[in-house]
Amino acid sequence: MIRTILIDDEPLARDIIKYYLADYPNIEIVAECKDGFEGLKAIAQYEPDLIFLDVQMPKISGFEMLELVETRPNVIFTTAFDEFAIKAFDVNAIDYLLKPIEKERFDQALKKLISKNQAGATATSELLNTPGNPAQSNRVVVKVDRSIKIIPTSDIHYIEADDDQVKISTVDGAYFKNKTMSFFESTLDAAQFIRVHRSYIINLNQVSKIELKEKENYLVLLKSGLWLPVSKSGYMKLKTSLGI
Repeated sequence: MIRTILIDDEPLARDIIKYYLADYPNIEIVAECKDGFEGLKAIAQYEPDLIFLDVQMPKISGFEMLELVETRPNVIFTTAFDEFAIKAFDVNAIDYLLKPIEKERFDQALKKLISKNQAGATATSELLNTPGNPAQSNRVVVKVDRSIKIIPTSDIHYIEADDDQVKISTVDGAYFKNKTMSFFESTLDAAQFIRVHRSYIINLNQVSKIELKEKENYLVLLKSGLWLPVSKSGYMKLKTSLGI
């Protein structure tokens, strides 16, 4: 038996999926959720094999919710985005169902799920590390104990590589997230955030001063009083961005 959870803020959308799933007696719906917060709790409680996940929801998006799931189930995304908007994700996703969802297309998605099996989990992981989710350009979602914190990017001072995760330093303190530096470099607004070193991405609004330490080695002083190293290429990017 395949255990599944429906996560969508539209009751009608959930009803349509339930109606289509009536033709699949081997799939059991164990929970329905109207937003990402409910979805996280349900996934932790039921440990489903499959979730149907809406992309655009109140509070946090489907992508942001999925980032916080420790053991990810197979995922079929449901979305009102048109084909152009989802091209960046289409290769990596297990499948996308565009609303209004047609029965024939739904059946195709279920066939894909069955054929991919374990490969589906890998594809979802790759999807989440693909830049292109619009919500991710102006906020970062992190898990703090049992709660979820949404950090506006304007509150971020700098991001630092920390083994297999990153440390996000903000006005309220530091938070950790299992993402790569390359992901944030590609996702954050390039007009506001610059990767000045292989281990650091800084918020340009936090720059107070740049100093030459030794030949072709620079340091940048943030408004918080912290000095960070700047590589040669990072210095050139800083000069261009600051117009100096």
